[in-house]
Amino acid sequence: MGVTVNTFDIRNLTKTTNGQDSESHAEDHDGSGVNGSNGNGNGFDSMVVDAHDFFDRVLHEYNEGPGPDSLEADVGVARSVIPAGTGAYRDFSYIAPEIPEYIQENCTGCMSCVTQCPDTAILGKVVTDDELTLALDDIEDDAERSFMSKQFAETNKFYNVPAKRKKTPGKFGIFIDPTKCKGCAECVEACDDLGYHALKMIEKEDTTVPIYQKSIDFFRKLPPTPQEFINERVAVDMMLAEQSMLYVGGAGSCAGCGEATAIRMWLAALGYKYGSENIGIAASTGCNTVYGSTYPYNPYIVPWSNSLFEDGPTFAMGLRMRWDQLGWQDKQLWVMGGDGAMLDIGFQALSRMLASGMNIKVLVLDTQVYSNTGGQTSTASFTGQDSKMYSHGSVHAGKQEMRKELGRIAMMHPNTYVSQTVQSTPNHFYKSILEAAEFQGPAIVNVFTTCQPEHGVADNMARHQAKLAVDSRAFPMFVYDPRKGETIRDRLSLQGNPAAKEDWYTIKKTGETIDFITFARSEGRFSKQFDKEGNPSEVLMAAQADRLANWHLLQEMAGIR
Repeated sequence: MGVTVNTFDIRNLTKTTNGQDSESHAEDHDGSGVNGSNGNGNGFDSMVVDAHDFFDRVLHEYNEGPGPDSLEADVGVARSVIPAGTGAYRDFSYIAPEIPEYIQENCTGCMSCVTQCPDTAILGKVVTDDELTLALDDIEDDAERSFMSKQFAETNKFYNVPAKRKKTPGKFGIFIDPTKCKGCAECVEACDDLGYHALKMIEKEDTTVPIYQKSIDFFRKLPPTPQEFINERVAVDMMLAEQSMLYVGGAGSCAGCGEATAIRMWLAALGYKYGSENIGIAASTGCNTVYGSTYPYNPYIVPWSNSLFEDGPTFAMGLRMRWDQLGWQDKQLWVMGGDGAMLDIGFQALSRMLASGMNIKVLVLDTQVYSNTGGQTSTASFTGQDSKMYSHGSVHAGKQEMRKELGRIAMMHPNTYVSQTVQSTPNHFYKSILEAAEFQGPAIVNVFTTCQPEHGVADNMARHQAKLAVDSRAFPMFVYDPRKGETIRDRLSLQGNPAAKEDWYTIKKTGETIDFITFARSEGRFSKQFDKEGNPSEVLMAAQADRLANWHLLQEMAGIR
């Protein structure tokens, strides 16, 4: 599904509760409409789409309901083109019975909730006292003014510390967009896990969505977070910057989708460092292209296009060559795809791309299954998991093969940067993305992405399961950087893994050892591998041995075993 360059600023949009534009249409910077290749920087498509017509006609009809029946087929549909950022107009306020409530007195401004939200439904902003006072004074209704003022906290990070340093302090605000929130409670889980308890889920009442909508509109009218409150050494602060908001929400992903969080964080880092006009995505067909292009909604501000399931890297090689011909060597070109597209059916295309030495980057969304086709196994699937093509039965107890390790294979390619990371550790994730982006040559970042339906976990558990995958050695984090030296030992770092010199991680407070069996107990895809007393099967013990063997190899290569 091809999309278009961002020739308008989605941040200027304001919406009513049904997702319609309440004040103004998106503005074309050059007056030419949204298009693919008119010198604005994407080079994906030469066809022009009238953005105003699309917003006036297409989005209106779809938001009202009769769009599929009343709209004629046009050239945009024929060419599978959706203007950038139209996901901002999609309304999910009717999806969930609950929504997060902000408890400002408990907030520390850590940004974990903003970072982990898969739907761009919870946003943060820092404003000075004077700016906030002016904005609140414009609100005539006392109850509404009171609600808005309670969205701001005086945190140590943004208020007390600057004040002590005789600098202008800022109040930190959290705002929930009711049209984007799917009620997954991922933000609450992240906040509670850190011990802050600054969010809780509440049931929606008749007045909830309207006041939340006024709140997010209030957020958009406030000035951007001043640069002095964005600490570039604190990676999570990047999402305070407007240039990082390149994924506007409105995607049709499952509630709590682990992939969507990884995509948001990835684009936030690239947007902050390089700007939206210098990024392009070649996507491999999969969940990401389905929920990212549910017509007429496109959550991306950056241009992207997808080819077939198995040839995303090949498609990207052609784009890179054309971009280089145009003198666009400095523009970031990334390939995005799942483990099925990269580790499995499309592995040859990926390997050829890495061996080419071309300056192309790869983001792998590793769910360990073909999520888009209902959870059939891939070569990234763990031994013993129950999934299509390897259902648990009387003869075969789930998948029997061992998992293919893309990271280890990728290291063997010449001059290739490789990272394996998780979104639950933002510093490691953001560092991996930015190092891959600046690396001169091919780079690949493999990310553990929880698929709630196929893994058999609750909607709010993507972050938790990603962290547990690392702690249990199911999915160790590492960075392999050819710039660090001549040997694998010099190049490979296991920093970020708990108890990196040990076989398994043991929690000191409780004495509990976290191994692969611990991880398997927490996910429904392994449930049939335990008997009535909770004892693991022989197949699951073999899976545990495989995970430990993989960990031992990484330890040996990193020189710590």
